[in-house]
Amino acid sequence: MAAAPINPQTERPGSSHTSMDPRGILKAFPKRKKFHANPSPKALAKIPKKEDGEGATEWLSSLRAHVVPTGIGRARAELFEKQIVQHGGQIHSAQAPGVTHIVVDDDMDCERALRLLKLPRLPLGAQLVKSAWLSLCLQERRLVDTAGFSISTPDRPVSPPWRTEGAPSTQAQPGSDEESSDGEETREACRIPGIGKRMAEKIVEILESGHLRKLDYISDSVPVLELFSNIWGAGTKTAQMWYHQGFRSLEDIRNKASLTTQQAIGLKHYDDFLERIPREEAAEIEQTVRESAQALNPGLLCVACGSYRRGKVTCGDVDVLLTHPDGRSHQGIFSRLLDSLRQRGFLTDDLVSQEDNGQQQKYLGVCQLPGPGQRHRRLDIIVVPYSEFACALLYFTGSAHFNRSMRALAKTKGMSLSEHALSTGVVRGTRGLKVTSGRVLPTPTEKDVFSFLGLPYREPAERDW
Repeated sequence: MAAAPINPQTERPGSSHTSMDPRGILKAFPKRKKFHANPSPKALAKIPKKEDGEGATEWLSSLRAHVVPTGIGRARAELFEKQIVQHGGQIHSAQAPGVTHIVVDDDMDCERALRLLKLPRLPLGAQLVKSAWLSLCLQERRLVDTAGFSISTPDRPVSPPWRTEGAPSTQAQPGSDEESSDGEETREACRIPGIGKRMAEKIVEILESGHLRKLDYISDSVPVLELFSNIWGAGTKTAQMWYHQGFRSLEDIRNKASLTTQQAIGLKHYDDFLERIPREEAAEIEQTVRESAQALNPGLLCVACGSYRRGKVTCGDVDVLLTHPDGRSHQGIFSRLLDSLRQRGFLTDDLVSQEDNGQQQKYLGVCQLPGPGQRHRRLDIIVVPYSEFACALLYFTGSAHFNRSMRALAKTKGMSLSEHALSTGVVRGTRGLKVTSGRVLPTPTEKDVFSFLGLPYREPAERDW
């Protein structure tokens, strides 16, 4: 099945088979109540209204507590507070006079608790207790002994981490809600480059509770979205679209979704594409392409790149690079080679029949070695001029992180590195965009690229980082 040249990044949305709810999308994440680890000591306690006949239920009337949500989780801390008040207890700030118990996560030590509360020591008469104690109290409907649940306190005062020598105090002042610890932590996270307010709030939530509540609402969709996005030609947006259309399995996609030619091929060979290619099989694929290429022109060079060239035991796909040392004979070989491989039955499906990138030509398709039980494998064939061979070889060998590092280094030297060439004298504007493309340097081998960049040569097996 042949496919017309396309941009592999382009996705064609499928037709919807389920109607959308006319009420629109409900807001899944309501604003949550904000906790203050160190609210004003003047803040009023939460005291329940007493009504006739309620005295019998107020078995926590002697409890004046403060619950630290860090580690416990906000939702659970709110539930604790509600139950304390419901049974006659009171909720206070940690600094309020008369606090009897400060409830913290079971794994928290005293020093960390004091740092979160921004207190040098526990208030007089207050006990630091594990949340398991409060859970047991609620379970047995009585104040149980804190023995075994009490957290020992340090002999010396804890130095506040938010104070530095000579720096003014940033501790919350009485009556100031704006200087809450949540606000300070959020502002601190916002100082990280690239982190905005909403992302900072998520960071603070994870640090406090070890969990992001938003994930509770999307966890069911994650495995389905992963299942769909593993179809070749289906990106994240397409996977989300299919999910919102009510599809939950590959069978749903096969029977109900509108698929592009590439997605249909990806679905047909779904399991084969996910199966890693053993190194021995990748070598056979490379040899098959080489034999067909050199049958057309014996002087053609044929090299398998990617993780295979980096010496990995398995590969996700096979990238085969072709060129000719005379700089001319690679021309016209692309279509003839593909026709030869199709006639042999080696190429079974075309994903992108031809993608032109400057003077480079690229084919993306599916191949299968002869013999019973052979899987269908992803194969890319790239034909390049010999003048670009070294840079192309470097690029298609990878790894992706290694390539980014090389390009970033070239940029600092006023150079530019791509799969086509290494150029010097490149002028960039204030935003890093090229103003002039500079002069192409002669790089007949990969070692020349390393040398121009002032780097010792790295073998392909040393580039896997």
